[in-house]
Amino acid sequence: MRPGDIDAVVEIARLSFPDHFEGRPCFENRLALYPRGCFVLAAEGEPAKGYLIAYPWRAESAPPLNTVIEGLPADPALIYLHDLALHPGARGGGVTRAVVERLAGQAAEDGWPAVALVAVNDAVGFWSRHGFVEQPSEGMAAKLASYGADARYMVRDLQDV
Repeated sequence: MRPGDIDAVVEIARLSFPDHFEGRPCFENRLALYPRGCFVLAAEGEPAKGYLIAYPWRAESAPPLNTVIEGLPADPALIYLHDLALHPGARGGGVTRAVVERLAGQAAEDGWPAVALVAVNDAVGFWSRHGFVEQPSEGMAAKLASYGADARYMVRDLQDV
């Protein structure tokens, strides 16, 4: 991802997550903090049709939605997959598997033990197919409530990647 991709990313996020809006400052912030974890799905010279954003974070934790964070934690334990979205017109082609596997492989090579995320919009089945497992956490209960009733904290172990 590059700064010039942010407009397309914001539009894809708006279409994909109308109940969990995150604005341009949030995406600019994540790209500035950890560009290694920011990807766009685009043909050469074309606008982004999807994106993935991930960065080092604490286990059993998630930053608040649509916030600019001051910096990455001093004690990160894993890679947090903040967001993955495809433009509605690009869905169904299987491209998500490639970008999720690229992130998992890169995170494992960098020595991270796991990737975590908060699944929303009834996406537990989708993330389960990508190797993520629900990890109930009392410490995450209040945070998950802010994401909606169906939100689940999920983790993918990278020991076998």
